[in-house]
Amino acid sequence: MPEIAEVRVVRDTLKKQILGRKIKKINVLYPKMIDGNINLLKGLTFKDIKTVGKWLIFDLDKFSLLSHLRMEGKYFYEDSKTPIEKHTHVVFSLDNGYDLRYNDTRKFGKMIICDTSDVYDLKEIKKLGLEPDNKDLNEAYLLEKLKNKNKCIKDLLLDQTIINGLGNIYANEVLFAAQISPFKKGKDITKNEAENIIKFSKEITDEAYKWGGSSIKSYTSSLGVIGSYQDFLKIHKKEGENCPSCNTIIERVKISGRSSYYCKNCQHL
Repeated sequence: MPEIAEVRVVRDTLKKQILGRKIKKINVLYPKMIDGNINLLKGLTFKDIKTVGKWLIFDLDKFSLLSHLRMEGKYFYEDSKTPIEKHTHVVFSLDNGYDLRYNDTRKFGKMIICDTSDVYDLKEIKKLGLEPDNKDLNEAYLLEKLKNKNKCIKDLLLDQTIINGLGNIYANEVLFAAQISPFKKGKDITKNEAENIIKFSKEITDEAYKWGGSSIKSYTSSLGVIGSYQDFLKIHKKEGENCPSCNTIIERVKISGRSSYYCKNCQHL
């Protein structure tokens, strides 16, 4: 699943391709993923693209389109004459002979159309926590969010109402960098550990963004973007390899159905 770094890279790439372009026609091939009247966007021009965590927000002046890529969602900018692929579900035909096409193998993605003035009042946005680089993300905020939580910290880092934008890859990397066991309960996280979670959440996602994100499985060549931060990952997908810090064999366990990679020695309870 694209996480905050990858979504920001997609935003940057799309800005270069579609800002100032007008939507001439919209072809919806799978309407179930759309909430709202997408036809309101016909004839409108892409003014800006923002992100909130894993959400892309396309600003078309009066109306906005919010898009969550979920597991497999990708945008492609293609010549309108190019045949439409099997898993393309929404096609925005632009005024320059090109299309913005949304492709999603699993059909898990979501689009919301709303008045631009209402974007930040939508329940999907209002419930989100602070992003890793938000200056208000501090140990007091995080400890308040984690207090009385019996869930393990790995689960809680995937909870978008706490830190917004982390997914499985960067949650694994943050916990390894902070030397915290993924099994440790949220209520047991110390002030020092909270500070380290915040520090490494920012550092790792900033560095991942700099390198174009991590091209692993679902985030590959969308828009011609291929990230390279996967070459710098310390723990994610390293099962059976030696820990880069202590040479202990890295293990993989399932926590709430998600693969967690950790070092028993560096991240002991």
